[in-house]
Amino acid sequence: MQYFNSNTVLYLNGKFQKAADTAGDIYSQSLHYGYAVFEGIRAYHTHNGTRVFKIREHYERLKRSAELVHMPFPWDVNDLIKQTYKLLQINNLKNAYIRPLVYSAPNMSLVAGTKTSIMICAWEWDAYLGHEQLKVCISSYERPNPKSTPIEAKISGNYVNSIMATTEAKHSGFDEALLLDADQNIAEAPGANIFIEKNGRLYTPPLGNILAGITRATVMELCQILDIEVIEKHLTVKDLKHADSAFFCGTASEIAGIASVDDYVFPVKWTDSVGATIQRTYKCLVLEKQNYEVII
Repeated sequence: MQYFNSNTVLYLNGKFQKAADTAGDIYSQSLHYGYAVFEGIRAYHTHNGTRVFKIREHYERLKRSAELVHMPFPWDVNDLIKQTYKLLQINNLKNAYIRPLVYSAPNMSLVAGTKTSIMICAWEWDAYLGHEQLKVCISSYERPNPKSTPIEAKISGNYVNSIMATTEAKHSGFDEALLLDADQNIAEAPGANIFIEKNGRLYTPPLGNILAGITRATVMELCQILDIEVIEKHLTVKDLKHADSAFFCGTASEIAGIASVDDYVFPVKWTDSVGATIQRTYKCLVLEKQNYEVII
């Protein structure tokens, strides 16, 4: 996929410049050690114009991620929001995926640096996991122990774990992986949280060993509006393989239905599942359609 061309503009440290003319530093801790934090944000073309969904929550989480790994974050969130909308306008993007990245200055030591840069880029990107139900496998890789790295931070280096899990899944003929935590409970997908359905209720792993997903929180808000019970609890593979249905959720993937896990096929038809209701409701929400509660 081509993420930019000769006309693409990005935002870097207070200035807009051509992506093709931008160079990185090969002596950065970010390149050598994965010492960087980032966000994934979506913009949607709505009847109210281009809207970036929960943009403030994303930039606040970016700031929090930087704090958790001791990276300076001298930027004002309100200004970053303003510059993001300007970036979309400059690139004539209405439906877009937005990637802010905070990265370090040249520093080859293992001591946290004192200077950072911020880059924001954007490109057109469809649903990351596609529009079909997914064939998922339990990964042989585990999510990192929360005592080894701040799991709630979106740290670039942590995503090597995600790359390995997804690559393994695709090489085995699956669409995506599902990782367990160090206690062998269900954690999350490489880039998304998970909900499972059983007897009309939704269950999802608690915070602690997973990323505190903004889409995950949105799903829980929608469930409260729609009077759908959500239970946060540790879930085993056995729980998953006795469930009626399941779905992933994330900014990039949005709401993605799961057809099967390993050799277990979920018995409830996706269109009849709670997940499908959430999927339709979520789409109405991000497109700012009115009265989305009535779609049930």
